[in-house]
Amino acid sequence: MSESNKSSEKIKYSSGAKWEDIVGYSRAIKIGDRILVSGTTAIADGNLIGEGDPYLQTKTIIENIEKVLIKAGSDLNDIVRLRTYVTDITKWEEVGRALGESFKDIRPAQTLVEINALVDPKMMVEIEAEAVINY
Repeated sequence: MSESNKSSEKIKYSSGAKWEDIVGYSRAIKIGDRILVSGTTAIADGNLIGEGDPYLQTKTIIENIEKVLIKAGSDLNDIVRLRTYVTDITKWEEVGRALGESFKDIRPAQTLVEINALVDPKMMVEIEAEAVINY
């Protein structure tokens, strides 16, 4: 790759989750100034955090997203897009409260939708993020 193309190099980041190899995905991909974060759930050290608590699951997910963004040279302030999937839309206020605590000043474009299920029935929330560095 020539020196002028270095900014478009694709860098993959892993969380170490067993599902990454099974399904074939990366926790995040950095291409130039963009960081695309895969759907993230409330897993920490292999365990689901916040069973039955969408607020705690959302807070844990945001922490997980922040960790990979930091590895990629970014942080929550660079997020420009969030997609939040919930299994029970009636819990949107709890999810929204957790999102607001982290993003009320950042104010990325956001989507919040209800889906039928996540891979583990105890998971209530999954979030995707997109960040742009140096915008």
